[in-house]
Amino acid sequence: MVAGLKGILPVLPTPFLADGAVDEAGMSRLVQFALEQGVDGVVFPGFASEVESLDANERARLLKIVVTTVADRVPVVAGASAADWRDVVAHGRVAADLGIRYLMVQPPKSVGTDAPALIEFLGKVVEALPDVEIILQNAPAPRGSDLAPQAIVEIINALPQVAYVKEETLPAGPAISHIIAHAPSTLKGVIGGGGARYILDEYARGATAAMPALEIAGEHVAIDRALVAGKRDEARKIYVRTLPLLVLQAVYRMRLTKHVLVRRGVIDGVGVRAPTPDLDAAATADIDGNLVELGLLSPEAA
Repeated sequence: MVAGLKGILPVLPTPFLADGAVDEAGMSRLVQFALEQGVDGVVFPGFASEVESLDANERARLLKIVVTTVADRVPVVAGASAADWRDVVAHGRVAADLGIRYLMVQPPKSVGTDAPALIEFLGKVVEALPDVEIILQNAPAPRGSDLAPQAIVEIINALPQVAYVKEETLPAGPAISHIIAHAPSTLKGVIGGGGARYILDEYARGATAAMPALEIAGEHVAIDRALVAGKRDEARKIYVRTLPLLVLQAVYRMRLTKHVLVRRGVIDGVGVRAPTPDLDAAATADIDGNLVELGLLSPEAA
């Protein structure tokens, strides 16, 4: 496979002000933080961005801030999933007008899981947006469709513009192995998801990138660099240290991400729009304890 998008590509959260509006200054700080952590690209919007709670105007404004702040230093991947292919195209045109060439699309569950229907849906998108490269997102149920790897291979063969696959079904490993073993040369890479909770297995099977959340991007970059350098033992040591926090992140999702980013001085508020479990005092203490263990928070601040 040809090298393209690779490394750590975090999905940026959406910061909100105390009144519930989007925090545009906070968005710029999040991008700058990501760049300082050495990431290889950024993704916005995605599930971790609470994308379903953002209207089209908010999405467009925030995406422009992302592009402006990145200033061509790393690739930007724009999320464009929608229930109707016309809306996918509309999101894609906003991204293209900002100079973004990578578009991540999860086909809606209403299309089903059969390859011909998926090819028809995505085919309309690529016909309308001939200059973008598509990252096909395969998320697990209930949010995703749990597409079979055989169907994904059919899609890639039919639509060469689908140049990447973000495979995050559970377990993702066997699907990644199948896709890489059977994909045509037009596939440029397979990207892991699942918050980087399975990154060692994903990379061992041939994935060359991951799209975790943002809060410990530096640690994820260190894991990627160690794996690329063949230092698997070093990568495993870092990975094991991140797992307690990532286990909690799987439950508390954006609330944990934003709590950590507030603790790290990146954003001011922990507000969310998406339905997520509240962080009580015990959960907060547990998260902060993990940040201390990772060296990201002083014991006095915990």
